[in-house]
Amino acid sequence: MFRTKRTGLVRRLWRSRAPVEGDGEADTRTHGSGGCCMGKSTKVAGKTSAGTEAELKALTHSILKKIKEKQLEGLLQAVESKGGARSPCLLLPSKVDTKLGQQSYSLPLLLYKVFRWSDLRHCSELKRLSCCESYGKINPELVCCNPHHMSRLCELGKLTYTDRKYSLDSGPSSTETGGTTYSAPVGLSDSQALQESGDRSHWCVVAYWEEKTRVGRLYSVQEPSLDIFYDLPQGNGFCLGQLSSDNKSPLVQMVRTKIGYGIQLSREDDGVWVYNRSCYPIFIKSATLDNPDSRTLLVHKVFPGFSIKAFDFEKADSLQRPNDHEFTQQPRTGFTVQISFVKGWGQCYTRQFISSCPCWLEVIFNNR
Repeated sequence: MFRTKRTGLVRRLWRSRAPVEGDGEADTRTHGSGGCCMGKSTKVAGKTSAGTEAELKALTHSILKKIKEKQLEGLLQAVESKGGARSPCLLLPSKVDTKLGQQSYSLPLLLYKVFRWSDLRHCSELKRLSCCESYGKINPELVCCNPHHMSRLCELGKLTYTDRKYSLDSGPSSTETGGTTYSAPVGLSDSQALQESGDRSHWCVVAYWEEKTRVGRLYSVQEPSLDIFYDLPQGNGFCLGQLSSDNKSPLVQMVRTKIGYGIQLSREDDGVWVYNRSCYPIFIKSATLDNPDSRTLLVHKVFPGFSIKAFDFEKADSLQRPNDHEFTQQPRTGFTVQISFVKGWGQCYTRQFISSCPCWLEVIFNNR
């Protein structure tokens, strides 16, 4: 009976493995270009170099059968829910190598490839999520191999930041006139009220917009990480699906349903990271993502399963507007990140301003 249950778990896991390129199911949206979250433009190694399907199945089964039953159940929960359900860490030896065809893989890398990203080549392409027990640990004997405790790293190219202070092309202005920040009076008054209240427990507030209308109140964030979602199993955080909206636009209603698991916003030692948990791209605009010599801010496309460091406090502190008095009077400028679900905006898109996007977020950081 024990062997039957274990065998059943292993079989279910194998059936839930990540699709590989060429089988008609692989996600073709994992690569981008110019101003986007860019993956390596390489194809999955052929069967002649990476081993046959039969070899991969035999190797995976032999590894899974050595894992404790309870751990298999946790892994299955993560894989079948595609990261939507909370799942425990899968702690396994970090220095065990496996061989598939002519290539050797570490145990974590093999499991990440089998159950999440078949085109993954090295663990350096990944970022561990802050919710994981192995987060921040250097060379532990046991490392978490739960593929949904990891994310792919965005590659934005090499951005050169100088030590000198730099300025952007304009001060705060309405998105309607093409400015960098959408400063609708209702949003601004709420954020100023939060800052003037003396409450320093929050590190940011989040506003949700549908086109030009803000929906719901500002969401104040005290915890290190926040899930922002429309429909998430065991969700805990900012649920957009619970907000009351009068917008009847078919496009807005369609995009709402595609938000799904949404994003995870986390404040970490090196900045604020955004992890795209949904099945569709998100689009991000931030003053600290671009080269300081650029006079316009790019909108960066972040594909499903990828993470991007959307905001860097140290770089933001060095932002200086042409008019210092204006910057002082508008504390949000430079300390705001805009995120649109599914639809992009800017120079490369038909929508020039974020206020034309169906569903989007404004993340306002507490800079005091």
